[in-house]
Amino acid sequence: MLVKLLPRSAVVSAAKRDVHSGLVAANAKENSVLKLSTVELVSKLLDRRWALRIPDAQIHQVMVCGSGRFKQQGSEVLEFRNNSGPSLGDGMAARNLRQPVFYVVRDDLLHPLVNGNKARKLDALLPFLEDNSVTDVVTCGGCQSAHAAAVAVSCAERGLKTHLLLRGEQPEILTGYTLISTLHGNINYVERSLYARRDEILSRHANMIAGSNGSVRWLSDLLEPASVYHVPPKQIVSQLDGSSNTMNKKVIIINEGAGDAVALLGVIRLVQYLSQDHLFGKVQAVKIIVDAGTGTTAVGLGLGALCLGLPWEVHAVMLADSVEGYRKKEQSLISEFRKMCESPEIDLRLNGAKYEVVHWVERNRPRKFGNVLKGEVEECQRIAQQTGILVDPIYTLAAWELAAQLSQEQGASAGVAMLHTGGTLGIFGLAQRYKPHFQNLKAH
Repeated sequence: MLVKLLPRSAVVSAAKRDVHSGLVAANAKENSVLKLSTVELVSKLLDRRWALRIPDAQIHQVMVCGSGRFKQQGSEVLEFRNNSGPSLGDGMAARNLRQPVFYVVRDDLLHPLVNGNKARKLDALLPFLEDNSVTDVVTCGGCQSAHAAAVAVSCAERGLKTHLLLRGEQPEILTGYTLISTLHGNINYVERSLYARRDEILSRHANMIAGSNGSVRWLSDLLEPASVYHVPPKQIVSQLDGSSNTMNKKVIIINEGAGDAVALLGVIRLVQYLSQDHLFGKVQAVKIIVDAGTGTTAVGLGLGALCLGLPWEVHAVMLADSVEGYRKKEQSLISEFRKMCESPEIDLRLNGAKYEVVHWVERNRPRKFGNVLKGEVEECQRIAQQTGILVDPIYTLAAWELAAQLSQEQGASAGVAMLHTGGTLGIFGLAQRYKPHFQNLKAH
């Protein structure tokens, strides 16, 4: 038998290749086991009662093309065409190479009053309140807060009383979300200077509602692993016979924008739904675009993608804070989520991601939160006329603009999908506040 002698360097190189191959295989196996463990954990977390009967959402495809006209800033005016029944699933990206497109997850169609990310954040939260025998809910928001209105409507549907602290002065004529909140809940207006100390004001107001015999707790205080994984039997507090007037009240305080860890579960449920093979799937790289108020929805999307092992990136347009503020909020929500889950597998994944699950993006034209710039209302009108999709200049126009931009990038292999966060009733309040912007619509 002939034996071929190899140079020592070749032997060493071969040995290194074997060791490297072994490490790669071991790491792949470890990652596969880790992915399976976190997927199973997510399934366990999502095995609960929900406010939304099904997690489904309509998905539209928007085609992007130039018009040959240019804005004053020199950028081309884009035109859009909407396909309300696109082909999804395998090969989604390959079919989109001929023309820039992005997808819109139409969560604005979930409910006439409680839609968008407000409905998703309340999806797990509302049954959680019922299971803990809550009688009254206290929360806060701006004068045209979609969150406050969503809480008021949803709690009224379930026989719970809501007490809303709204920033600013009562408008002369109630419109939009202020009107909806007033019809469904109990409203108190808070001076803007005092609203900066909203945690203190919320606590004080909740204690007044509870009285001497009631109890007050922040929602985050209820979030323990035992209560999150084990869903107790439904306990409904009857208020039909007037007994709630004499019983001890159990008051819960919800953070502004439902910025609590339990609100993340409804968003993660949406990610699980979208990752089905006949929709976006689990293999296709997808850039998920969302506008960020409190940032809770963006963090929920990022956590869902991470825990399910999806090759998705979440890009959130910052509207109400600096990048430092949003990263701080991201870390806080992730810490609450870890505490709520008590999962070594999730800890490993989060450590690997360095506790950053969201790409925070500056808006194209930054401004103080709540301000509307010249031409933006007309842009919303143009989008609505071309696609039938209503966006507003405060929130969803920002996500739309980023989705359109990313869809045009040369060589972009990932699909682009915008989550429509709803809030469409807020445009009525904007028309009341920014009359000159809306008067210009008469010329179109």
